[in-house]
Amino acid sequence: MANYCSNCGKQLPEGASVCPSCGARVAGSAGVQAAPVIVNIENNNTNSNVNAVPAVGRQKNKWVAFFLCLFLGFLGAHKFYEGKVGMGILYLFTGGLFAIGIIVDLITLLFKPTHYFVP
Repeated sequence: MANYCSNCGKQLPEGASVCPSCGARVAGSAGVQAAPVIVNIENNNTNSNVNAVPAVGRQKNKWVAFFLCLFLGFLGAHKFYEGKVGMGILYLFTGGLFAIGIIVDLITLLFKPTHYFVP
């Protein structure tokens, strides 16, 4: 009389304790006992951010710089606010880098965090 696997239904070889097709234990096989499974459900992990970068430079507000750029960008007011005097003078003499610099700075300022640091 042939034995069949209760898991996959395939015919088992004579005296098999494990199905060669699916690996399931054969019911009624004597001799080998399964090793106990130990499940660890404790979580003792401590989250710590060790790679935080310290803030370097002067803290500036994005909205102050944005509105200075919007209304006085051709004078370079937002660059002077950030402490970039050389760029402020360049914006002053070129009309905000011929308005292209103002547009780029407005878009850039929108994507900065509310409080950002200027080196």
